[in-house]
Amino acid sequence: QVQLVESGGGLVQAGESLRLSCLVSGRGLSIIAMGWHRQAPGKQRELVATITNRGSTNYADSVKGRFTISRDIAKNTVYLQMNTLKPEDTAVYRCNVKSVVGPVNYDSWGSGTQVTVSS
Repeated sequence: QVQLVESGGGLVQAGESLRLSCLVSGRGLSIIAMGWHRQAPGKQRELVATITNRGSTNYADSVKGRFTISRDIAKNTVYLQMNTLKPEDTAVYRCNVKSVVGPVNYDSWGSGTQVTVSS
């Protein structure tokens, strides 16, 4: 079983920064990719950023140049550094991890952390 624990959300003003963290745990875990998605009220879920086990990253156009995804392999943690936040970044952010434990593939999700950006 794979478990994800997110932290770091909150209320900030436009232009400020936040850093989200997602700690991944699981016995015999082999992580393939990690990422962050977000969903604002009344909108569809949106991919924000991903990072593979080789360190390749991908970002939504709306966050390029402002957000940075990174990972600490030793700590099984993925981070999302969010700079120059805008009101339109307001959403519930959820961590997603694709992993393998033995012969079983897992696509795991955190419960989400709220990010609110005031203008």
